[in-house]
Amino acid sequence: MQIIFESRDADGAQMRDLSVDRVRFVLRRLKALVPRAKVHFSDVNGPRGGVDKRCQVELSTEAVGTVVISSLARDWRTALDRSLRRASRVLTRSLQRNQKTVRGRPAKLKSVNIESVHE
Repeated sequence: MQIIFESRDADGAQMRDLSVDRVRFVLRRLKALVPRAKVHFSDVNGPRGGVDKRCQVELSTEAVGTVVISSLARDWRTALDRSLRRASRVLTRSLQRNQKTVRGRPAKLKSVNIESVHE
């Protein structure tokens, strides 16, 4: 899995190694499905402070497409963890949704045929 890290903020750039490790850990079971992940840190308000640390995670997949999640928090670590948690949940749900439509179709058709035979 290729992990791309971007940050214009000096404090955000210090989070590079931790971010790469967290992405690998969170997506360890999905790494075959996610060939590329991109993490982008930005400081929305600049030096004014507040809830302004933004982390955007972009996961590129062939099966589902691209999943982009961003979150705001007081510090970089919290923003990163929230984004990764939501991104993995959305990606897993999308993959399950794609599987259910393919597998669920024959079962629905079979139940309709059985009901029509009994009448």
